[in-house]
Amino acid sequence: MQRNNAPKCRERLLLDFDWKFYRGDVQVDRAQGHGATYSMAKAGAAEEPAKLDYPDETWQAVNLPHDWVVGGTFDKADNLSHGFLPRGIGWYRRAFRLDPEDRARHLSLEFDGVGTFCTVCLNGQTLHRNWCGYTSFKVDITDVASFGDDINVLAVKIDANAFEGWWYEGAGIYRHTWLVKTDPIHVAHWGTFVNPTKSADGRWTANIETTIDNDSCADEHCTLESRIVNADGECVATMQSPCRLAARSSVVVAQSVQVDDPKLWSLEAPNLYTMISTISAGGRVADEYETTFGFRTLEFDADNGFFLNGRPVKMKGTCNHQDHAGVGVAVPDRVQEFRIRRLKEMGCNAYRCAHNPTAPELLDACDRLGMLVMDENRRFDSSREGIAQLEGLVRRDRNHPSVVMWSIFNEEPLQSTETGRRMAERMTACIKKLDASRPVTAAMNAGVFDEGVSRAVDVMGINYSQDSYDQFHKLNPQLPIVGSETASAVTTRGIYTSDETKGYCDAYDRMAPPWGTIAGKAWEHVATRPFVMGTFVWTGFDYRGEPTPYQWPCINSHFGIIDTCGFPKDSFYLYQAMWTDEPMVHILPHWNWPGREGETIKVCCYTNCDSAELFLNGASLGEQEIDPFEQAEWDVAYAHGALRAEAKRGGEVVAVKTVETTGRPATIRLTPGSATINADCEDVALVEVCALDAEGRVVPVADNEIRFDVAGPGCIIGVGNGDPSCHESDKAHRRSLFNGYCLVIIQATDQAGEIVLTAETDGLEAATLRIESREAARRPYVSAAARLHMITGWRMSPVTAEEPDANAEIADSDMNTWQPVHVGDGPQGAFDGNRGYAVFRAIGRVPAFDPEASVPVLTFEGILGSAGVFVNGVERARKDDGSEGPVAAQLPDCKPGDELTLSVVVRNTAEQAGITGNVLLSVVRRTPRENHDLQ
Repeated sequence: MQRNNAPKCRERLLLDFDWKFYRGDVQVDRAQGHGATYSMAKAGAAEEPAKLDYPDETWQAVNLPHDWVVGGTFDKADNLSHGFLPRGIGWYRRAFRLDPEDRARHLSLEFDGVGTFCTVCLNGQTLHRNWCGYTSFKVDITDVASFGDDINVLAVKIDANAFEGWWYEGAGIYRHTWLVKTDPIHVAHWGTFVNPTKSADGRWTANIETTIDNDSCADEHCTLESRIVNADGECVATMQSPCRLAARSSVVVAQSVQVDDPKLWSLEAPNLYTMISTISAGGRVADEYETTFGFRTLEFDADNGFFLNGRPVKMKGTCNHQDHAGVGVAVPDRVQEFRIRRLKEMGCNAYRCAHNPTAPELLDACDRLGMLVMDENRRFDSSREGIAQLEGLVRRDRNHPSVVMWSIFNEEPLQSTETGRRMAERMTACIKKLDASRPVTAAMNAGVFDEGVSRAVDVMGINYSQDSYDQFHKLNPQLPIVGSETASAVTTRGIYTSDETKGYCDAYDRMAPPWGTIAGKAWEHVATRPFVMGTFVWTGFDYRGEPTPYQWPCINSHFGIIDTCGFPKDSFYLYQAMWTDEPMVHILPHWNWPGREGETIKVCCYTNCDSAELFLNGASLGEQEIDPFEQAEWDVAYAHGALRAEAKRGGEVVAVKTVETTGRPATIRLTPGSATINADCEDVALVEVCALDAEGRVVPVADNEIRFDVAGPGCIIGVGNGDPSCHESDKAHRRSLFNGYCLVIIQATDQAGEIVLTAETDGLEAATLRIESREAARRPYVSAAARLHMITGWRMSPVTAEEPDANAEIADSDMNTWQPVHVGDGPQGAFDGNRGYAVFRAIGRVPAFDPEASVPVLTFEGILGSAGVFVNGVERARKDDGSEGPVAAQLPDCKPGDELTLSVVVRNTAEQAGITGNVLLSVVRRTPRENHDLQ
């Protein structure tokens, strides 16, 4: 990673803003004849939309990350695994300029994730094809970039028709994209590895490998300095090494340096360090590159499980896909952190990236917050392409202290075969070459006793099949075991009677598909066996696609402990009871059952205490001892009022929970995850929306449609409600409550100020929320370059002593007497020695553009003399200064295709005057984020 204030030798600029997007393929005529075919086979002959001059003004203006699928219309005929949302093909274009000084630099683009198959072109040159929607990759643009006034056009074609997974994958450039500028001598992409080790006598050594690229045509001598600094910026170790770099080559520099008493990375105190790699060559600092890492020890014991820093840790993990309500797979950084924090609230300490490399920002959050990670590869593939994807995963992620295991696949048909074993051996060897500090596992749902992949991994990952734990351990006492995927219990938030027609599962822990089991039983298999190092429950969050056990109208899974918005289900508190120590107690269901007075309602109590006593309207219904895997139940005759649970330890009440019968919805409550966000065009506020009764209690059955409006420097980028069968759009300014709640996500612009969110619905009191968008430095980013249309065909009237009427009608015959002039070549000769006035006139046409997102701008690069600029008879700009200078005017009332009569009255007060520079008509965005709303 690179600091924002790093020296000019390395710049990493965000390339997320001001893209153009077209959904669908662009049809072009097939080449006919030898000449056209010959030309198409040459460099620079990329598809039409990748060419510099391709008209993209009518394309949709978007910012990244962008998922073009999430706002679509659900179609029962579409793929159910993908959540009944169509994908297809899409194109992106982005124009930018490079400084002339960049000619001497190494230039590259970094894509953190593009879904799915993509082709990357720059200036009509096809530079890269990527075959996985989850891997990050780099594209070298050094040779084909343009500089100065010349525009670079980046075009990305994405074919998302093919599926890589059986879950919702979205589509688009859905993670961050970067422009990286370095010296020709620089640290290679993902070119550092810091592997701290602890000796038997307790001393710590940072073992460092740094790959340095020399992209120049000359041999070079350089010095690599590696400095390690702590969180306070204090240098705790440093080392220098000289090296020689042959032209157009790379070299790996190995270093080792002792670090005294480092603060360790742990779940409770995730201390981080930074290594600063500085390359000096030819008397200059050629590069400075930063790597975040941590000091910790990992031990995987076949009998006693996992140890972190010498202490036993039972992995209490969840598997997770990457989509979220409102945004699909285009997840903002703040939401990535929110998801990890929410899991930790539940007692979760481990995260499995199912079933693919995750976003770098999520791993950053795991590093900062203290969350163990099983980092998983997407494809079980030992081909050259498959190994390249695996290498990219390991190189990118191996410095994250949170990553403790590599997983090479999930549930593969070849897992029990000799072929599978050979493939796994090659893939494991690839990983060990790059990182021997972590074990390799594979998540297997069959064949664990066969001579297949289980003979090629360091840790045996078993999906479900929990009855096999004991036998496998007996037959393979040397091999550690992890429950790589467990449970698969299904529930719907706030539902207590299953309804197949609506696609809802009840929230009691009693439903699971044939291969799975309920939460308590699944955890019991792990918790009671020391040799099983932990569990990864399927899943932490609900996700779109793979609707189980019900299908249409259901459009997402029920496996999550938390719904797609991040709202906890009842099972969240069941896991909290099993995984945490702070006294807690939870009651389900809600207590709003009108018309069912006297009927028996099953009431459950989840607690981590010794016992719990339940009360209805003050009367005790009995106290029960708590089995941590079964919890407690009562059959209660429903009566309007209040349920109260008192949880006890050692006979003392240490936690209390009350659930009351509420009234009708009376008002709306808006609760932000943060009352303050950064005005950096990226930060977001996740706003919880719920309905309250007249006494201020959440109405757990409310389903009102809430309408939203935003004023100030912010916009709505998505909504959701966690309903697995809701077909309302996630890209809207309205959303119905589902069992009392919905979510709206607000994103900041680059302007500080107060964002005002208003929520209203028929019959209820509206609510207003004020969020402070505070002034904040934006991450360095690439400015957009407007497409320029040159206005030509100018004519100049005779010079007159009196100021002429710029808008006077002039007959064609008279216009023919006007002098044709080529603006941009300097002062017009007709003014030589003649002081007075002249009219310059030309006809232009407004190019295609999106009036909601952009505005036409007329720019005169230079006018000598005072001047008035008229467009269709209206004065748009005036220049009173007689010296040479530019003039520009916005044309906000012009529409695409409008014909423009341009008249410029120039007054000569010296020897010469005229239009001395080019006249350009461009289309520019109104503000960097003004039109990002619901893209």
